[in-house]
Amino acid sequence: MTLTTLAVLAACVGVVGIVTSGGEGQTSRPVQPQTAREVVVDEIHGRKIEDAYRWLEGDDKGNLTPRVADWTDKQNAFTRATLDGLPGRAALERRIRTMMTVGSISSPSMRGNRYFYSKREGSAAQSSVYMREGPRGEAKLLRDPAVIDPSGLTTISFSTASRDGKLLAFGVYRSGDENTTAYVMEVDSGRWLADEVPGKVGGVNWLPDGTGFLYRRLGDVKNPYSGQVMFHELGTHARADRVLFEQYKEGPLATTWGPGGFLSDDARWLVLTYWTGTSSNDLWVVDFDRWRRTGEFVRVTAAEGVNASFPGGPIRGDTMYMLTTHQSPNGRVVAVDLNNPAMANWRTIVAERPDMVVESVASARGILVIDGQRKAQTVLERYAHDGKPLGGIDLGGPVSAGVSVNADRTEAFVSMSGFERPPAIFRVDLADETLTSAAGKFELWEKVNFPVDTSLFESRQVTYSSKDGTPVTMFLAHKKGLVLDGNNPVLLSGYGGFRIPTTPGFRSTAVPFMEDGGVLALPNLRGGNEYGEQWHRGGILDKKQNTFDDFAAAAEWLIANKYTNPSRLAIVGGSNGGLLVGAAVTQRPELFAAAICAVPLLDMLRYHNFLMARYWVPEYGSSESSEQFDWLRAYSPYQAIKPGVTYPAMLITAGENDTRVHPLHARKFAALMQEVTTGKDGANPQLLWVDRDAGHGAGKPLELVLRDVVDQQMFIRWRLGMLK
Repeated sequence: MTLTTLAVLAACVGVVGIVTSGGEGQTSRPVQPQTAREVVVDEIHGRKIEDAYRWLEGDDKGNLTPRVADWTDKQNAFTRATLDGLPGRAALERRIRTMMTVGSISSPSMRGNRYFYSKREGSAAQSSVYMREGPRGEAKLLRDPAVIDPSGLTTISFSTASRDGKLLAFGVYRSGDENTTAYVMEVDSGRWLADEVPGKVGGVNWLPDGTGFLYRRLGDVKNPYSGQVMFHELGTHARADRVLFEQYKEGPLATTWGPGGFLSDDARWLVLTYWTGTSSNDLWVVDFDRWRRTGEFVRVTAAEGVNASFPGGPIRGDTMYMLTTHQSPNGRVVAVDLNNPAMANWRTIVAERPDMVVESVASARGILVIDGQRKAQTVLERYAHDGKPLGGIDLGGPVSAGVSVNADRTEAFVSMSGFERPPAIFRVDLADETLTSAAGKFELWEKVNFPVDTSLFESRQVTYSSKDGTPVTMFLAHKKGLVLDGNNPVLLSGYGGFRIPTTPGFRSTAVPFMEDGGVLALPNLRGGNEYGEQWHRGGILDKKQNTFDDFAAAAEWLIANKYTNPSRLAIVGGSNGGLLVGAAVTQRPELFAAAICAVPLLDMLRYHNFLMARYWVPEYGSSESSEQFDWLRAYSPYQAIKPGVTYPAMLITAGENDTRVHPLHARKFAALMQEVTTGKDGANPQLLWVDRDAGHGAGKPLELVLRDVVDQQMFIRWRLGMLK
């Protein structure tokens, strides 16, 4: 690749005058800031690619420069003036605040008679860690991030109690950078121990006696490809921690997600993984007890060089019960003898099913719990450890659900949420045969009381045909009695990547939109895992265009079936979903009135050069390959922007501290979109918001999340003609 600078300080973006009325009757005229064009040309595989806004990437390493910071401040000021001045903002913020200040709670993890969970109370900025003695005991606050940092910007990213419940390891990061440092505290006294483990720690596995733990970290937090599996002895300095397994230093697997590992409950076995792609990994077994006694660290291969997933699973004695997609794209559960873990020795316990995708397997006392999906809706089933079916668990309708179990009991906690069912957590006995029916004993453990009459709403799942004839399902949610007159405001949202499914769930912040006649539309796009690994692979690499076609076909179905029309159709997506929105806007701009593109990937010819993005080459490909360059160039949203096209209005967002997707994508895309919409009297404004106190989205305090939700909802209402 050669690089040539052709021009400096060429034509600038013109002024866009957007007249808006303030919420209190005031009138403001925000002025779009100017952006200098400095054209750079890359020659890639014999093709010349022009980039007018390369300077918005920052310095040569992608670091923020004073010039880019100043430009960002001006863009942010313009966006704030525009969105804050829209009529009705204060009233909408009050409505949404009531939805967001009800708090949240997680299912508990069980350690003896102690139950550990996270909870956010009311208007608290972040979730705290709590513990109860017994499932109905009085809640004890263990760790409040507001005590650590009153600013509200510090997040507790994980908390894991030791096997006896006497110690708690927890991770902390700030301002959304996800650079977690792990600490340890005594549960009874609340005293912090001296242990401090830095390095973007990803969670811990305690030894049974609580004298140490296994964890994953980065050897160098500035190098996302320096993953290590480590062992820490309590009471020692992190510098003395031993490296057990680490990222390869060279070759094609040196820049994937790389190494991970976990211990069996008795710490006899260590299972190591090395992720070679977004849905494939290698797998080894180590006699961890032998290593601790003798120092001999011997990896025995279970699976290597196979294009399938082997993530490991619960271990009982010397047997591991593992989900795999090998020769079973919908997933099956196998029993692996850890003394002889080679693939030839595996036994199928739960066979693959054509009508269901297996997502995970957990083990309670004498019972395996399979968490799966049927038509993108959660299915929970129980089996004995020999594979004998013990019956499903009746969830009472289309929901997203999860289950928390422990190996020493049949007590479990099931969390559920549906479009018309606010989140609730139920305590159950997995040995109860009545769980197969609606009469099963579900004891409500905790729920969040939203101020919503859910009986006003309804949802359903429809099927439509994509461009190539593939049937695709889509969830629709709205008020009852919706009139199909082709004029309803619709918010179409999608993801379609990395095996992440779109499933039913209570969207509390969308309630005001639905109350005012809006429709939520959520298609199950290829690239996700709603219909197994084949569905995922049908939307990656050279087939990524299928994802975009599925999304466009959803919009066409909504229009053809009189739900809406292009002037009342908005789209939203974040991260990989931001790529989806960018592709939809540049490929089919006539279908949409507005688009929200959050923390997006948009320059697909250069994405792999920044932060951890080489992790995603197995999903997207890389322009370093001539074949893959052709795929990426065909849809890369930044390069697809053309002058003379009428694009929908856009709100493009990023986080300055994002360690996953670099904010350069949002900056460059916004600048070029603003350039090509110059002179159109602000009819379809292109707004950029870069949050200086956030990253990819995780760890935002309540007030910043509230601001973002109100921004997005106000933008949608403005563009779809819903302002009052």
